[in-house]
Amino acid sequence: MSVLLLFPALALAQDKPELSAGDTAWMLTSTALVLFMTIPGLFLFYAGMVRSKNVLSVMMQCFAITSMVTVLWTLYGYSLAFDTTGMEAGVVNLRTFIGGFGKAFLSGVTVDSLTGTIPETVFMTFQMTFAIITPALIVGAFAERMKFSAMMLFMALWFTVVYAPIAHMVWSGDGALLWDWGVLDFAGGTVVHINAGIAGFVACLVTGKRKGYPTVQMTPHNLTYTIIGASMLWVGWFGFNAGSAVAASGTAGMAMAVTQIATATAALAWMFAEWMSHGKPSVLGIASGAVAGLVAITPASGTAGPMGALLIGAASGIICFLCATKLKRAMGYDDSLDVFGVHAVGGIVGAILTGLCADASFGGVGLAEGMSLGGQLWAQTKGVLFTVVYSGIVSFILLKVVDVIVGLRVSDEDETQGLDISLHDERGYSL
Repeated sequence: MSVLLLFPALALAQDKPELSAGDTAWMLTSTALVLFMTIPGLFLFYAGMVRSKNVLSVMMQCFAITSMVTVLWTLYGYSLAFDTTGMEAGVVNLRTFIGGFGKAFLSGVTVDSLTGTIPETVFMTFQMTFAIITPALIVGAFAERMKFSAMMLFMALWFTVVYAPIAHMVWSGDGALLWDWGVLDFAGGTVVHINAGIAGFVACLVTGKRKGYPTVQMTPHNLTYTIIGASMLWVGWFGFNAGSAVAASGTAGMAMAVTQIATATAALAWMFAEWMSHGKPSVLGIASGAVAGLVAITPASGTAGPMGALLIGAASGIICFLCATKLKRAMGYDDSLDVFGVHAVGGIVGAILTGLCADASFGGVGLAEGMSLGGQLWAQTKGVLFTVVYSGIVSFILLKVVDVIVGLRVSDEDETQGLDISLHDERGYSL
């Protein structure tokens, strides 16, 4: 599969790269929108769903991850994800799985260097915002019970040995494993959502349930924060998906359109499913449905058409509702803020349906080069399975290592008191 399929701006620039002011302006805007998704979007979305004694803790975790990943991305993360030295289509070597250190410390990333028609500095920062939000998503799975020190150590390790390799294998081009398989992932269904969702699921199992779960009522303390955060995520996601075109182009325009359509459809699907099941539609439900739609359309946003967006939105809204409610209760796991039910499941639904909705007969722009519909669906399924297994196993190992070094959980006393006071010596609200 050629890089030109996903990034048409590169096709125009392959012979003689030339800076495009329009493309650069759009990518500067997209970068700001994606950062806006984490701070303040995600931390408000999460903060409203925890109890009042833990509101600052999830905000602190998201803010600290944003800062730490920025530094790690600068030192070596960008290089591990996007250094393509030694890669060759059809040749399996170390570079099939992970980039090198040719761009460590942003070596060679100068004022004049270009990625397609935009400055490489802008492309690097845009991709940094993806690297920031992915581990921040995991926070919701173990909210209200993990030590801050353990969280920081786990996220640094996870970013290094899970996020960077998966990003490389999916997005870096010919010679990378999932790229060569023909996996279509325009904006991060596997790299971001399945990756984070599976890690979150493993983290909530290894860390254990919150004290009193599920007999003690643990209702969200401020759904106003949550609906504001969800709205910020919705707006920011246009940078996430349409920005992944890396150009102010028709592809970006369609990515924006299908993102809006799928999100609205999923929000309604979750709302009506909850209404039928529980008798009343909830604010938390429609917000969760919108996020499920955003997640599911992400891998398909560069290849699906409007009818495909309707299908992906409806499927993700209903399936994620069932997984975040009935499946969660049946299995008894304590995924505090439904990271698995929304991000892992939504990502899987979207990634597989990408193979269907990309086909021209379903209104899409076409399959990967040389792929039949059946072959594309198999490639998407392989990509999902690989990400689930890799992220799951490596995350489990990392959590066990962190537990040995610093311990994962706060004490029962600290958990009862709340993480705001016990870990940060602050309160979200005055008494």
